[in-house]
Amino acid sequence: MSHRYLLFHKPYNVLCQFTNPERLDCRTLKDFIDVPRVYSVGRLDRDSEGLLLLTDHGALKHRLSHPQFHHPRTYWVQVEREPDAAALEQLRQGVVIKGGYRTLPAQVSPLAAEPPLPPRDPPIRFRKTVATAWLSLTLTEGRNRQVRRMTAAVGYPTLRLVRVGLGGLVEQGQGQGLLSLGELKPGEWRSLTPGEQARLPSLWS
Repeated sequence: MSHRYLLFHKPYNVLCQFTNPERLDCRTLKDFIDVPRVYSVGRLDRDSEGLLLLTDHGALKHRLSHPQFHHPRTYWVQVEREPDAAALEQLRQGVVIKGGYRTLPAQVSPLAAEPPLPPRDPPIRFRKTVATAWLSLTLTEGRNRQVRRMTAAVGYPTLRLVRVGLGGLVEQGQGQGLLSLGELKPGEWRSLTPGEQARLPSLWS
């Protein structure tokens, strides 16, 4: 039996599920994807955007979702103000977030320029007197709202959060992760190529 593997660019205010039992004022995956019996591997918060992998391969979904495998996830993060060197080093070493958990070490670097992303709809709140900055942040764990809690813990609240890669670093403007957002626009999806499918085991190795 062959399995389906999809990459989806999740827009803002979309649930990572096909139903909306609480009747929230938002869309679901059903509004974009008409492939039966596929489910998201991991989750993105309703107010986060970017790369989502979906599959009907249950064993793969378990391997990629289980915390023990520590597969990398790369995000581009827009924060209030420009983080100083001390804050960046805290994020790299691990910080204590709400709930008392200390995060694992992360790879963090400032982006030299705003990344090539489509505008968010609706746009982020903007204050003329407060600058913003973009970071590339790669985690090997995925606790609830972890990126937002990490940047808040060092004093730089997250304004926009976009996952751009799974299984490796994604440099600005380049798709170097094992799976990357690439040219997908918000709301678009595509099937994995045979080459991408062949690389899937590397996501948890």
